[in-house]
Parts: sequence; structure tokens; C-alpha cells
Amino acid sequence: MNLEDLKNIDINDIASWPIPIKLGAIMVLSVVILFAGYWFVIKGELEQLDRAEREEQDLRTTFLNKKALAINLPAYKQQMEEMQLTFGSLLRQLPDSTEVPDLLVDITQAGLGRGLEFVLFKPEKERPAEFYAELPISIKVMGTYHELALFVSDVAALPRIVTFGNIDITSASNTKDDKLTMSAKAKTYRYLDQGEMAAQTKKPTGRRGRRGR
Repeated sequence: MNLEDLKNIDINDIASWPIPIKLGAIMVLSVVILFAGYWFVIKGELEQLDRAEREEQDLRTTFLNKKALAINLPAYKQQMEEMQLTFGSLLRQLPDSTEVPDLLVDITQAGLGRGLEFVLFKPEKERPAEFYAELPISIKVMGTYHELALFVSDVAALPRIVTFGNIDITSASNTKDDKLTMSAKAKTYRYLDQGEMAAQTKKPTGRRGRRGR
């Protein structure tokens, strides 16, 4: 077959085409059909299959997570009950407003019982938080090192929570013995009642800026 034969091919009379031309045309047509089938049919099906596989994997992961939660649910419930008991026990160590004066007396009695001399015992303004209020107390006592240590230990053993911070111990002035002066910031806490907590949550979190004039 030469170039002249290709020029004489009648496009409308396929039956008269030479065998090689027919085979070539069939191959080209097959490629076109395969490409069109892939582009318009198979590609969309493959994308849909890929989405379905991803959704299946997501559902499988969600199922396994929920299954693990369901298996561990009794343990979670037990931990929650233990946490509630612990929280209740800690909450009971916080005095209410009627018990605070007695607690302050207990602190002073602990110091006097150890032979300390109170130079300063000044409850300061309460600092309310979410469900409790912090009551700072400035304390300054004078005594021996052993008496001071026993005083701190006795206060820590009280049934109510009392903490010491900013402790500063110096030699007592105007004394000839081994007495020391301890300055500290004691803190006790009391829980707020329902009305106080409601009032606390209604307080604005910040100040509004002044409008420019």
C-alpha cells in the first residue's frame, strides 16, 4: 500500500477499505471507546467507590471507638463515683460562712497551745472564685523553732483546709533567748452557697472600655 492508495480511499465505503486500514481504524475506534467509557463511566464509579471505602473506614473507626467506650463504661462510672466521693470529701473540708470564725479560733488556739506569742493575726478580704472563697490571713508569731514547727503541723492537721505561704523566719528582736519570728500568709477556704455562686457567675468578666468623645 502506498500513498496513492490512501488518497483513493472512499470514507463512505468502508467495505472497500484495505485490510490494514480497517484494522487500524478498528484499533483507533476501540481506543476512543475505551477512553470514553473510562472518562464518562468508569472514572465516576471509581471515585464513588473510593468515597464509599473512606466512609466505611470512618464508620469502622467510629464503631470501634464507641465499642471501646461501651466496654469501659462500667469502669468510667466507677471512676466518676470515686471522683464525686473524693470531691465531696474535699468539699466537706471547706468551712461554710458560719464555721469560719471557729476555724480562726482553732488556728489561734493551735499557736497559743504551743506557747507562741501572736504579734499579728489579721484576716483579709475574701477572694471569691468559682465555687469557693479564699480567705487570706496575715500571721506573725514569735517562738522557738520547735514551737513554730509544731504550730504549722497542728494547723495542717486541722479538719479544715489551711495552707501556709510566703513564710519568713527571722531572729526575734529584743530577746536574749533562741526565739524566732515567723511571718506567713495563711489561707483557708470556704465553699459558697447557691446564692453566692449564682451571684458570682453573674459578675461581668471584664470592664467595658470607655467610649471616645
